[in-house]
Amino acid sequence: MVRRSGKMQFLFWAFFFSVLLYLWILWIGVRTFLLHRGEIMQLPQQETALLFILYGLLILSTLSGTIVSIMIGNQSYIRRFGAMVILVFATIVASKGIFG
Repeated sequence: MVRRSGKMQFLFWAFFFSVLLYLWILWIGVRTFLLHRGEIMQLPQQETALLFILYGLLILSTLSGTIVSIMIGNQSYIRRFGAMVILVFATIVASKGIFG
């Protein structure tokens, strides 16, 4: 069995949960706002609150992974977390463009 350092395990799990949270956010957003049947009379409060909480957790996990990977100098995780930050920013800009 290969034993990795605690820092590498933290980077792996932080990236894993970042991707998992991102996919969860996409699923909720698409299901709530794009695949909704009928006319939306008001903004769904529970889904909006859940999206804000998930975005907060996503930002925390992504930025913590970025900081740790920069501190230990791991280039592969720096690129992965950098791509994740760009993807999150692009999603926020796209959703702002779609929904105003």
